[in-house]
Amino acid sequence: MQTLLTWRRRGAFFVFTLLAFAVAAYAFGYLFLPFRAGDPFAASFAFSGNDVPVHFFLAGLALLLAPIQLSARLRRAAPALHRLMGWLYALSVLCGGIAGFTLAQDAQGGLPSRLGFSVLAIAWVGTTALGIRHAIGRDTERHRRWMARSVALTWGAVTLRLMLGIGGVAGLPFMTVYVTASWASWLINLAICEVILRRRAVAATHWASARSAA
Repeated sequence: MQTLLTWRRRGAFFVFTLLAFAVAAYAFGYLFLPFRAGDPFAASFAFSGNDVPVHFFLAGLALLLAPIQLSARLRRAAPALHRLMGWLYALSVLCGGIAGFTLAQDAQGGLPSRLGFSVLAIAWVGTTALGIRHAIGRDTERHRRWMARSVALTWGAVTLRLMLGIGGVAGLPFMTVYVTASWASWLINLAICEVILRRRAVAATHWASARSAA
């Protein structure tokens, strides 16, 4: 049973990593796509200056780094590299989040989507800052919990594109799906993250109780 659970976790992490890398590649590739005259998003981005390349590149970099930073094997084998990449991840989130907040003010779909992406940008930077703060304070447990929330928000880019893709296949109105995804893409991730953190905390408590009883 334990072996099956381990393989399920490895499989889930593999899919998590694969999708993160795929969307990161899309973000990098988007920077080199030609301007599309009939695309309202491309038109909005054209007036956003450097915010577009900054956000797409750094958000893509954060997506690449997120699964690597979650690897317990890397933390144990190369803690110095983990710290270095952690600072790079935090810098990517800080600058990418500021650029994302600026882009959110011109988001398609009106006020609801603008608010959704704005709150996401603020929460993204905030959770990461708290994670770094606890790392500096050597509170490892809180550091990991807040960085897990940060990664959940980073992975919102993946959930957003999954929702848009599913909506397109289902024939749903694009703008309706887009506005919904501006909130759901990261709220769903946070909810799943909290469930996982809660389960791990309960499991750790049970393990500690069993060990003390023994």
